[in-house]
Amino acid sequence: MTNNNSVSRVALKKITPDVSAAMGSLHGAAVSAAQDAKVEPEILELIRIRASQLNGCAFCLDMHTKDARAQGEAEQRIYALNAWRETPFFSDRERAALALAEAVTLVHDGQVPDAVYAEAAEVFDEAQVAALIWATTVINAYNRIAIATRMVPGAYQPAKK
Repeated sequence: MTNNNSVSRVALKKITPDVSAAMGSLHGAAVSAAQDAKVEPEILELIRIRASQLNGCAFCLDMHTKDARAQGEAEQRIYALNAWRETPFFSDRERAALALAEAVTLVHDGQVPDAVYAEAAEVFDEAQVAALIWATTVINAYNRIAIATRMVPGAYQPAKK
């Protein structure tokens, strides 16, 4: 992994391929759980973008905004995601998912409040709440990997469908 800084960072996939593969498997399992639970793919991208905003992960922001656009997400919603509470652009389900993702991402800042969890449980069933927690956990882990290794944004392109 390259960076623009004077300190070279470790190439995790090269140095620890088994751990990198396990992380990929965790991601795949989280995606499968979300699909099985019928969590909308748009919601998954929104929470990936929002967690990446909170964590300041430029690499993941580049990747997931591109993926969201490739899935047909409106530019307006992507641009307003940082202020989602103040806009009319998001559904109740999306708002509940975003609030839960923020609470899990910022778990050090007051845990995951009961009110946030209850709001999610009102619009998502248990399998969906579990899938949202896993998806948020995975993107948070990827954010930390990308930030720690200074992965450079810009080159990622979504897969062609």
